[in-house]
Amino acid sequence: MKPYALTAAALMLGSTAMAEITTETFTFENDGATLAGTLYYPDGWDGAATDAVIVTGAWTSVEEQMPSLYAREMAERGLIGVTFDFRGWGKSGDLPDTGAGGRFIEDPAAKTADIRAAIDHVAGLAQVGEIHGLGICASAGYMVDATRGDDRIASVGLVAPWLQDRALVEAVYGGSEGVEGLMQVAATAEAEGGQLIPAAGPEGAEGVLMPVGGYYYEADRGAVPAYDNRWNNAGWDDWLSYHPVDGAASFDRPLAIVHSDAAAIPDGVRAFVAALPGEATERWLSEVTQFDFYDRPDAVEEAADTVAAHFAAH
Repeated sequence: MKPYALTAAALMLGSTAMAEITTETFTFENDGATLAGTLYYPDGWDGAATDAVIVTGAWTSVEEQMPSLYAREMAERGLIGVTFDFRGWGKSGDLPDTGAGGRFIEDPAAKTADIRAAIDHVAGLAQVGEIHGLGICASAGYMVDATRGDDRIASVGLVAPWLQDRALVEAVYGGSEGVEGLMQVAATAEAEGGQLIPAAGPEGAEGVLMPVGGYYYEADRGAVPAYDNRWNNAGWDDWLSYHPVDGAASFDRPLAIVHSDAAAIPDGVRAFVAALPGEATERWLSEVTQFDFYDRPDAVEEAADTVAAHFAAH
């Protein structure tokens, strides 16, 4: 590994001990922006080079939500967990301002680039051995795209992955007419310099991205103080035109997937696996919803056990 010097510019120290896991905040750069992240060290870690897992979360999320939970799960299993906020979200700097404001835009290409920048940074840490990737929900596709062909990545795990193609996008968003309508929403938002709406709200709320209550809306779950709870309508075109299933045939990292038929678009997982050039380790849980994978203890534990065993084998 490359030697790594702890400098004020590159690493902001902020160690705390919680559940006997030590955390350390850090920063890194991508395309002129500063991104903020956290390292989670295993209990009793002695400074020796240890395998690390870069954990990324669902759309609109910040690192304090499901990424931090899974990073702690990885640390409890002897790995260094790594989380960060994508550009335009949480504590990280803005996306390049293309007229839409530079924040709260679900831009798959930008988030994929951020993961690659995180890999570059983590690969330079003297305390890190092998690197693994763990993508949850929407960022599963970003993780696949960021790690494809990168020999620094030993293996990849996906939990509750949202893997879509054009057919699934249309099935979820009201057919071709529904997709076209949202594309027009994006065009209008871009023309206005961005158009922010709440990301989460109570069931049935109007003008909200996710009017379903549950994880993002509940203070004792995902509605943590750090959560922005914002969505920029200018991002719809990037999201709806993003089809990670189409890239499955070229994915070349050892892969494990944990999902459930009760969670989001399981057909996307099956389509992705069917197109892989090799085999994937699959673990299908019963009656586990998408939000359950974010914080339900038994679901999280089983998912974490599965991907950690996969990482240990590679």
